[in-house]
Amino acid sequence: MRRAALLGVLCLAWGLLLASLPAVAGVLAREDVAARFGPPWRVGEKLREVPAWPLSSELSPDAGPLAYVFESIDLAPIPGFEGTPFNLLVAIDAQGVLLEVEVLSQHEPVFLGGLGEAPLREFVRQYAGKPLSRQFVIASGYGQRGADGQEGGGRVVLDGVSKATASIRIVNQSVLVSALAVARERLAFAAPAQAGPPARARADTYESLDYAALLQRGYVQRLTLRQRDVEALFAGSAGAGLDPQALQAPDAVFGEYHVAYLNPPSIGRALLGDAAHAALLARLEPGQHAYWVASVGQWPLTGETFVRGTVPARLSLHQDGVPHEARDLDLLLVPPAGAPAFDSMLALQLPPLSGLDPGQPVRFGVNLVRSRGVILPEVTVRTAGFDYAPPAALLDYPPRPLPEWLQAWRGRAVELAVIALALVALSVVLARPRAISRWPRRLRRFRQGFLAFTLVFIGWYAQGQLSIVQLTGAVKSLAAGQGLGSFLYDPVSLLLIAFTALTLVVWGRGTFCGWLCPFGALQEFAAQLGQWLGRRTGLRLLRPRRLPSRLAGALARGRYVLLAALLLCAVFAPAAGAWLAELEPFKTAITVGFARSAPFVAYALALLLLGAIYYKFFCRFICPLGAALTLGGKLRVPDWLVRRKACGQPCQTCRHRCAYDAIARDGRIRYDDCFQCLDCVGIYHDETRCAPLILQRKKAARS
Repeated sequence: MRRAALLGVLCLAWGLLLASLPAVAGVLAREDVAARFGPPWRVGEKLREVPAWPLSSELSPDAGPLAYVFESIDLAPIPGFEGTPFNLLVAIDAQGVLLEVEVLSQHEPVFLGGLGEAPLREFVRQYAGKPLSRQFVIASGYGQRGADGQEGGGRVVLDGVSKATASIRIVNQSVLVSALAVARERLAFAAPAQAGPPARARADTYESLDYAALLQRGYVQRLTLRQRDVEALFAGSAGAGLDPQALQAPDAVFGEYHVAYLNPPSIGRALLGDAAHAALLARLEPGQHAYWVASVGQWPLTGETFVRGTVPARLSLHQDGVPHEARDLDLLLVPPAGAPAFDSMLALQLPPLSGLDPGQPVRFGVNLVRSRGVILPEVTVRTAGFDYAPPAALLDYPPRPLPEWLQAWRGRAVELAVIALALVALSVVLARPRAISRWPRRLRRFRQGFLAFTLVFIGWYAQGQLSIVQLTGAVKSLAAGQGLGSFLYDPVSLLLIAFTALTLVVWGRGTFCGWLCPFGALQEFAAQLGQWLGRRTGLRLLRPRRLPSRLAGALARGRYVLLAALLLCAVFAPAAGAWLAELEPFKTAITVGFARSAPFVAYALALLLLGAIYYKFFCRFICPLGAALTLGGKLRVPDWLVRRKACGQPCQTCRHRCAYDAIARDGRIRYDDCFQCLDCVGIYHDETRCAPLILQRKKAARS
């Protein structure tokens, strides 16, 4: 019943949170953007199809939009570490180059306090002048600088912030996802940063082929339209039945349309000739593509109104639903030997930053037009299309970049491997605690060594301090419909979260609080230091003390009030929630290593001093994360700490020696208060410390 009631309360609270969380949206008006982009820029009205403001120039008023400005939160509301998306002002020009990135708002704990916003603003300044067509890589103190330690190979390497690795990767995703959304909508742009590097034509592969061989091998592909096919396209429209030839000879050929990718030498030299193909490649920029199209039949690709050097109106080109502009190169083309008598031939080039991948199918469409009437004709347009992709043997396929979150995991593989091995070792010890706890010195050495590892490696180096902010952030992310994908960017924390969740069911809250919390480890060392100084100096101030049981119980229950307040503030008062979360000293003591302003450092040191006198004062009486883990620990299945009938009745040895007051007078273990130090396990199995065993041994000796 107790567990059912607890789960019911949690579900009710969760439902209230989901129902009340507001949606996120941009905050700027046109006037705000104009204040940032003054003359000669002119800010247009916000676009309907994509939430961005177009920028034109007073120096060239007829040139149209030269850049676009937008808020990342409108296009990529990716939750940060705290659960609230970053809001960044991003500007890109008409060529897909980032002009500026500005931080409008953020709620990351490490940047609100701790490091401050200066490192974040310094990071986003690196985006200026970087093209979206390149792959972006975040360098950090944990991994290599890119794949080989330097920029190049189509990559942009940005210097990260070592103590905010996960947050910086989310910033990068927010910038790229939002910028690419605008670029695809307004610039017909699909960059490798989002879709992976496109295939490239192989320059080292050439074979002399005639036109029949080009067709047979699929280097040139064609669409054959019969009259009935065209008539079927116009069926049910105003253009139906307007072509007498289609009605009289439905099986006759209406037209043939041939397409080929010109960049590979085996195709380009066969269709253009050696010299013309070499001139074409010299004319194209790196990553730019050219196609050859030809037609024969009733509807040529070049109509009466076609102007050389422009985009042919009778032809369209798409890839993955994105339209691409294909402009005539105005080349003098001669039909290759063995080809049909084409009535139109064009060599077309795509823009340098089109983002098109020639290794993937490209949709070529022939736009067919029929009109009814003379004075005010009713025009009907239908498109007949087919997919073209050259054979894979003519292309090189660069490896696609790993997803950003997977790069984060690979960049921290060493830290993850070390921590995983430590977790395995800890699990073995906790599963068989008798093996190490029977000998106090062995247990003390292992525990102190593991806590030192937790503090130095997991906490200060790997930045694996779990926090209540992760819990409130998860609630906010789920309620906003964003999921928990942002946790993937912090692999160390995610590994610890997964292990902690598993051990809640097996051992309860003590596994994390007693072994894996860096600030908890720091408190334990502070207590040991205080005891040592007390013995050396004789200061009564440093003598270990215990709070009265009623006061200790009231303070322990206060943690749940603080937990509830944080969850409510996360929804209704985020600013107050950020302030209230500072009751956790984790950011000060662990994340930034006390490199913070004096009030925060003084608060953290005061808690450590209290912990030196009243054992683990913060963990037991203040920590909201500990309260949440205590609730989760109620799902624990086994009572894994063994007891005897004599434990508590009458023996009180373990209870008096338990620094956490986790053993009741009747000998029961209060798992909600247990930090899993294993001292009572050692006493239970030690014939020199366990009173029932001592008594049993004495009785055996007398008999």
